[in-house]
Amino acid sequence: MSNTMFAQHYDQYTAQDQLVWKVLFDRQTALLHKRACSAFAQGLKRIGFHRNAIPKFEEVNERLGSYTGWELVAVPGMVDDATFFALLAEKKFPATTWIRPMRQFDFIEEADLFHDIFGHVPLLSDAAFANFLHFLGHVARLHLNDAQGLQRLRALYWFTVEFGLVMEEGKPRIYGAGLLSSAGETHHCVDDETIRRDFDLASVLHTPFTEVRFQEQYFVLPNWEQLTESVAELAALLSTNWQLKTV
Repeated sequence: MSNTMFAQHYDQYTAQDQLVWKVLFDRQTALLHKRACSAFAQGLKRIGFHRNAIPKFEEVNERLGSYTGWELVAVPGMVDDATFFALLAEKKFPATTWIRPMRQFDFIEEADLFHDIFGHVPLLSDAAFANFLHFLGHVARLHLNDAQGLQRLRALYWFTVEFGLVMEEGKPRIYGAGLLSSAGETHHCVDDETIRRDFDLASVLHTPFTEVRFQEQYFVLPNWEQLTESVAELAALLSTNWQLKTV
């Protein structure tokens, strides 16, 4: 799939599209107060997101580039694994340009603009997180023909970048984009009955994940450093074909 001919056609966003962004932005920023990790809150300020308008990719790229060298690449929808991980290895993040309708505020199966932009971009301005994602892309690109290895890489991505939590000041804070961009999943994640486990690579890689409903459990990192360490550990395992076993 080629991404070179696709672009964000900003003038095609309707008044309702802009309203959806505004309502989602207001609800999520209020909901995430003291629940999101500090890097996310700082990233929102760095990138300059606000409630009044859907962000323009060109403006986002100028700011992202100045902080971490990353940029958004507009895509019409989901991209295949080879394309996705290759883009990460080049410090490019594929972002769709359509935004969810009003009736799907709480949960959507396919990522939309609010998920991709509000959920992912702030952390792409954080050097430690951006380096982790870049490293993950490089490792994944080496194993695109290894079905089992690719599944493990997907699992690591899923339970960190999409649905991860990290300990800050003694409490689990949200950093996964699937949580940051969804009120329903955020509420589910912090519910007392929801399983939140200490991050362990072997457990992560053997835990099923779903795209059609809320996650059954989440993993909590002890600190940011564990992100990069997890990729390095997985890269070593994949390169030697070791078999991971849960403990």
